[in-house]
Amino acid sequence: MTRMPMNRRQALKRMGTVGAGSLLAGAGVPLFAGSRTDRVVVVGGGFGGATAAKYLKRLAPGLNVTLVEPAKRYYTCPFTNLYLGGMREFESLGHDYRELSDRYDVRVLHAFAQDVDVEGRRLQLENGSTLRWDRLILSPGIDFRWGDLEGYDKRAPEQAPHAWKAGPQTKLLRKQLVAMEDGGTFILVAPDNPFRCPPGPYERVSMIANYFKKNKPRSKILLLDAKDTFSKQGLFEEGWRTHYGDMIEWVGRSADGRVVRVDPELLEVETEFGTVHKASVLNVVPPQKAGAIAHRAGVADDSGWVPIDPHTFRARRAEGVYVLGDATQAAPMPKSGFVANTQAKVAARAVIADLAGEPAPEPSWANTCYSVIAPEWGITVANVYEVHEGTLREVPGSGGVSPLDADAAFRSREAAYAEAWYAAITQDIWGTRPA
Repeated sequence: MTRMPMNRRQALKRMGTVGAGSLLAGAGVPLFAGSRTDRVVVVGGGFGGATAAKYLKRLAPGLNVTLVEPAKRYYTCPFTNLYLGGMREFESLGHDYRELSDRYDVRVLHAFAQDVDVEGRRLQLENGSTLRWDRLILSPGIDFRWGDLEGYDKRAPEQAPHAWKAGPQTKLLRKQLVAMEDGGTFILVAPDNPFRCPPGPYERVSMIANYFKKNKPRSKILLLDAKDTFSKQGLFEEGWRTHYGDMIEWVGRSADGRVVRVDPELLEVETEFGTVHKASVLNVVPPQKAGAIAHRAGVADDSGWVPIDPHTFRARRAEGVYVLGDATQAAPMPKSGFVANTQAKVAARAVIADLAGEPAPEPSWANTCYSVIAPEWGITVANVYEVHEGTLREVPGSGGVSPLDADAAFRSREAAYAEAWYAAITQDIWGTRPA
């Protein structure tokens, strides 16, 4: 029997039956050539934006794709906790955009996106120039709700860093930890949901405990939490007992863990019931919202996040604009780098279908969040997601978490898988292996 060549519609439908992650990750054959007259501008060069730019060109090499990202070298938030714990060098978290520009012919502009004219389909840059677009993809990450937590304004991170964006804040927190006297108290303030990387604060105290255990063994860690439960809680608590004894104390909201006031100069915090805690090093993770450009584009709502069409990740409040990653309302998906990567692949094929006048294929997504509690001690949560009756949901029976009471060999393999995941996803996005 002679095999008939697939047309564009058939190719798009076939992609939908396979699922975004599995097919796009190995996409070696272009979906269609695309047209240089079709201009797609992507804002943000992190896990979502850089993936979108790359996969637009992989699937439609003829598209005119521009990536707007101010940093020439992007440092990932994933694995910054290992840096804080003394298990990685900071430069190992940095990646550049040479593969996107040199191999895939993405036009990379290192500039700040200032504003969006949705009706005129123009993106204004901070330097005064503008870019015209037919489709716009925003992947701006998070911004902070300065002032929502009393005393924690834009100047507060100079004394009490958040370190929730990789860069100078991460280095400052590491410097403070190294300078802290043995016997001091490190306090981490964790926010209520939703926020970037739900397991992040708990991995952070794990890694800092690893550093203290080796270098400042009389020190203590106090984690004050605005929630009564957290991601992979049983697994974290098991790991803390196993490796750090009573070094880490977690206080949930109902036990007076919710911080309502911060004094960054005195390194003091006050909780809901009036308890004051004094820190030697204070790390405050403040309430969050979508990155600033999403608000200037008018695509965020009163929640601070961006409502999206779950099939395509097109912004509900603007035509021709797609939004990815941490900035979106995409529950039950967490705000993770893995999720941003898979969302970007779905959005890339949706944009291509849109430009071609075709319906978007049916999407699916996956997520795996690895956390490292100690050297050779990792844990995992994984899920698969789909659109069901117009909303996102976890596929029934998919995913799960690492088992409790697993042996050391199992935990060691999970830690190795975490390292392998980081190497693989950074290669997938930026084409560079970590140093």
